[in-house]
Amino acid sequence: MPSSDPWPTIHAERKALAGDLESLTDTQWATPSLCGDWTVRQVLGHMAAAARTTQGGFLGKMIAAGFRFNAMSEKDVARETQGPPSETLARFKEQVNSSKHPPGPVDTWLGEALVHSEDIRRPLGISHSYPVGAVTRVADFYKGSNLLIGSKKRIDGLKLQATDADWSTGDGPEVAGPAMSLVMAMTGRQAALDDLSGEGVGTLKSRM
Repeated sequence: MPSSDPWPTIHAERKALAGDLESLTDTQWATPSLCGDWTVRQVLGHMAAAARTTQGGFLGKMIAAGFRFNAMSEKDVARETQGPPSETLARFKEQVNSSKHPPGPVDTWLGEALVHSEDIRRPLGISHSYPVGAVTRVADFYKGSNLLIGSKKRIDGLKLQATDADWSTGDGPEVAGPAMSLVMAMTGRQAALDDLSGEGVGTLKSRM
């Protein structure tokens, strides 16, 4: 993946996710995701909303929500999940090739595409091979960022070592495992801890 332009990968990962969700039942759409209290359908709605939001539009929505980020996000999700699940999926498909995004570094949106896709897939038991270059790029971004999700603080004093890629970071008690699982743990997803090993796992778990 070219280091300067992650958008083709973002678009491809969105398309792959949409394909994986084509045959979900209503019960599956209501499955709890790995992202807070949202269902997998609500996470997809969040992804669709982000993909249609411009930087100027984001500011307008924040003003309308009284600068309450969570309230704005919930309103976006409610809009995107109106009607049956098939309509939520259709709205997401409309945005798979969008390069619009709210304010923030471009790697934020690569991370959103990968992490939220796994927030949806893992509880549904859907496996997917994420591009290694994209995963390690996201890991490099998160290791130095406390923006919203606090990854930098979460892994402070630990050594993270990917077992399926040439990637590591930090010093201290080791946490080892697949790169994508490390990314999920860095962003606070406890389910990913089952894939990890090493004397630092307990410390990482305590910071979730």
